[in-house]
Amino acid sequence: MTLVLRDVVKEYGGRPVLDGIGLEMGRGDFVCMVGTSGSGKSTLLSMIAGLEPVTAGSIELDGVPVRGPGPERGLVFQSGALFPFRTVAENVGFGLRLPAAERARRVEWYLSEVGLLPLAGALPKELSGGQRQRVAIARALACEPSVLLLDEPFGALDVQTKEDMQVFLHQVWQDTGATVLMVTHDVEEAVLLGRRVIVLSSGPGRVAAELPVPLDGPRRLALKRTPEFLALRAQVEDLVRGYARGGV
Repeated sequence: MTLVLRDVVKEYGGRPVLDGIGLEMGRGDFVCMVGTSGSGKSTLLSMIAGLEPVTAGSIELDGVPVRGPGPERGLVFQSGALFPFRTVAENVGFGLRLPAAERARRVEWYLSEVGLLPLAGALPKELSGGQRQRVAIARALACEPSVLLLDEPFGALDVQTKEDMQVFLHQVWQDTGATVLMVTHDVEEAVLLGRRVIVLSSGPGRVAAELPVPLDGPRRLALKRTPEFLALRAQVEDLVRGYARGGV
């Protein structure tokens, strides 16, 4: 699987929001994108998901232009966007056009993966915020997309739940081999989870920097206290602040 963005431009009413965005991701990659408000992060994710057309340039998945939504791209929003009157299992299985037995098997597997199989019959209103986001991620993964798109999925959670979800997401990524592109405003989160971090400048959004994250081993919370992590976080924070001011 290869996701390629070539010189992507997005305009609204003639005003450029994104200008000349380039990106390439391969199978099993995990890329985090950061930038200040107004840098176009969520707009870019919407275009990759096929919810917004590009003004110029191209977005291709395995050489095929993206022209609309498709099951090969799973999208998770900050709110989770679950169906309130469907059970957890029904939410995860929604949209799976499979024989009943295979659909049930897949729903069971992904609910087990996110640790929510005992709550398969619960409604979203009976879940915590973190549990609802686990369901949303399971639903996106159940379609077994080529790339999972995450739009600030933990932004509305409290600090402890957010940290738990970060560890959870990294484990799910390792278990499933999913390809993940995650938009976040949280630099610490980006460095903890991403194999690469892309920094967008603003006004209009451009790729200002792309940094590898050479941190070996599991991405546990204790990693945040190491000198290597702190140095990387400071580097990305300086870039975000600098490009928000119009350059570094």
